[in-house]
Amino acid sequence: MQKIIVLDRDGVINVDSDAYIKSADEWQPEAGSIEAIKALKQAGWLVAIATNQSGIKRGYYGRHQLSDMHQKLQGLLGEHGVDWISYAPYLSEDHSPARKPASGMLTAIEQRFDLSLAGMPMVGDTLADMQVARAKKMNPYLVRTGKGERTLANQEAILDDIPVYSNLQSVAEALLK
Repeated sequence: MQKIIVLDRDGVINVDSDAYIKSADEWQPEAGSIEAIKALKQAGWLVAIATNQSGIKRGYYGRHQLSDMHQKLQGLLGEHGVDWISYAPYLSEDHSPARKPASGMLTAIEQRFDLSLAGMPMVGDTLADMQVARAKKMNPYLVRTGKGERTLANQEAILDDIPVYSNLQSVAEALLK
């Protein structure tokens, strides 16, 4: 069975900002995230990203700038690049089936690879990430980077049995043991 992991982007792979990441220059990897993705890829995992990108609809940056950010990520990963990137450029009030916590991006990943995400890991830093992982019967992992500490501070019941790790690298190390 093909192993696949779904990652949120901002706050998991790259440093997040409440002012939004608007360019490739602003896009900086979280400590250990590039190494984590490379290790997963070398171990035979498919790596997909599902990321809300409302900054596009807000007019903070365009699809070209988003593409530049993703090209920077892929460049840092070299031959161990991410297999698939899904993004939702919508606002919460748009009620888009693509925007997390809705499951549209995850359904697109399932269709792209012709597999079920049930039982597979998803790493995120927000409540929406944990909610969509549960909706798809995935195994959610919360990281403390990005908005992770804020998410934990809310003490939502859904978080009670979700494993919490310091960052993506510590999740990858645990999964690869």
